[in-house]
Amino acid sequence: MDKMDSYKVDLKGILDDAVSRHWVLTDDFFSAIHGPEIESGHVDVALRVKRTSEAFDLDFQYEGVVKVECDRCLSPMNQPIHGECSLRAVLGEEDDDDGELLTVSENHGILDLSWHLYEMLALEIPIRHVHEDGECNEQVLKRLNGEDREKQVDPRWAALEQLKTKINNKE
Repeated sequence: MDKMDSYKVDLKGILDDAVSRHWVLTDDFFSAIHGPEIESGHVDVALRVKRTSEAFDLDFQYEGVVKVECDRCLSPMNQPIHGECSLRAVLGEEDDDDGELLTVSENHGILDLSWHLYEMLALEIPIRHVHEDGECNEQVLKRLNGEDREKQVDPRWAALEQLKTKINNKE
C-alpha cells in the first residue's frame, strides 16, 4: 500500500448523503509530495463529502503550521495557515480537472486528493513571508547589508593609488 493511498476517496463507494474524513499532514506527506513551496509542516485537515444527485461537494477545513523559506534571510520559518476550500467532483468517462470541476473516471471512481491538499495549503501562504523582527539569520542579514565584507581594493586601483601617492609626495 502506497503511503499516499490514505488521501484517496472512493466516490463510487459513498452511499450516504455525507461522509467525513480527517487527516494530519506531517513531514512525511510534504516530503512524499515533493512540492516546491512547503518543506514540512503539521496541518489538520477535515473533509466533508456531500453527495448530491449530480455531483459530489467536497468541503475542506484546515489549520496548522507549514515550514517555508523566509524571503529575507532564506532560513526556514514557521508559517501559520488556516482556511476553507471547496471542490466539486462528478463521475464521467475519464479523469479531468478543468479548475472548477473535477471529473473522475466512472470505471475507477477514486479521487486522489493528495496534490489538491498540497495546493490548498500552498495557496494559503502569503506572497511575502518573512520572520518576525529579530528572528532572521543575523549572519545572512549582515552579509546582505555589506557589514561582513572586508574592504578589498581592486589591484589595478591599488597601483594607481600608489602612483598618486608618489606624485603627491614629490610636490
